[in-house]
Amino acid sequence: MTTPSSTTSQKHKAFSGEPMRDKPVEDLAGIGPVLANRLKEQGFNKAYNVLGQFLLLEMDQELFCDWLKDTVKANSKQSKDCHACLKAWCDEFL
Repeated sequence: MTTPSSTTSQKHKAFSGEPMRDKPVEDLAGIGPVLANRLKEQGFNKAYNVLGQFLLLEMDQELFCDWLKDTVKANSKQSKDCHACLKAWCDEFL
């Protein structure tokens, strides 16, 4: 089943629908193998590490997306997908 690009991805739904625990950074929507490796090189090994940065930036979309672009060269779609995923998780669990 394919979904329109305006809806959330399966990866987003899977991530934001359950507690984070020790999920790897690759589980974040918008983060594939290349960006995951770049995040790990910067010390962000787990999704909760990225969540910490997200919270430090006060969940602000522009600040978080700029940080992701600057830190791991994420494109606009990747950074927005990751932001939306973390925001949905926070809305559900915080």
